[in-house]
Amino acid sequence: MMTIEPRALRDAFGSFLTGVTVVTAYDQNEQPIGFTANSFSSVSLDPPLLLVCLSNSSSNFDALTTANGFAINVLAETQIEISNTFASPVEDRFSDCEWQNGPYGGPVIEGVSAWFDCSMYNIVQAGDHVILIGKVEAFEAGTAPGLGYARGAYVTSALETEVLVGRSNFIVSALVERNGQVLLMQDKSGGLSLPERPVGKSGATEALRVLIKDCGITAAPGFVYSVFEDANDHQQHISFLCQAAEGEPSKGAFLELAAATLELIADQSLRSMLERFATESNMDNYGVYFDQSDNNDAVSG
Repeated sequence: MMTIEPRALRDAFGSFLTGVTVVTAYDQNEQPIGFTANSFSSVSLDPPLLLVCLSNSSSNFDALTTANGFAINVLAETQIEISNTFASPVEDRFSDCEWQNGPYGGPVIEGVSAWFDCSMYNIVQAGDHVILIGKVEAFEAGTAPGLGYARGAYVTSALETEVLVGRSNFIVSALVERNGQVLLMQDKSGGLSLPERPVGKSGATEALRVLIKDCGITAAPGFVYSVFEDANDHQQHISFLCQAAEGEPSKGAFLELAAATLELIADQSLRSMLERFATESNMDNYGVYFDQSDNNDAVSG
């Protein structure tokens, strides 16, 4: 029987593309609470049930396990900042978003793709988490595309469509991740940069495939992670997040995005993008996010 290494298991769980939700409720003092989670699933149509997982070590554990109900807010792809806020140590997570009580009383955030206002149906102990099963008392589905999350990064389908249709005058870069490290190359000035190449007539996907092959690694072309403009020559860049298999690259090296490493990124736009990726990657996608306010305990709370 194989030995289960927690980090490797989290990465494997994180390959499953999920939506992003904010779970909301009221604590014992009638104050609204909420946290970002992707450990959400539908359960049943009759009766109408859904579930979300909550860490036993969460700061919201007592409030959620004694609540009469909770709400699930399925975030739209324009609500990345809301996701980050509810996964961060912010004193008032509700101050920067519009919200109101749903018909059953759970806090419902404005502009989400869908919301479900639930009564508490059951609570099931499951290892280092509990499963909160809610009975849907009211819900509403909007038209906004949902926000996705996989391998430590957000996925926005509309962004991919926008940047890949009818454009060829941009630079493709590969944000290649493995075991919490990113493949970086030495640039012309002696600093660090992502592997990149111009897009030719064959398109962005083919340029990305050639780029990965030139790096001497085994990696699948991923999805669009970021679109940004080079701070020096104002060239448009599109960065694809890719997951690499084991093995040493023929060019560059896998490095952790620590402060000392980021200081060697000369282009400010690229550095900002990698800083964001480092922050988002700390919210490991293995059924729940990590809540940075809970000493990196899973935000299912």
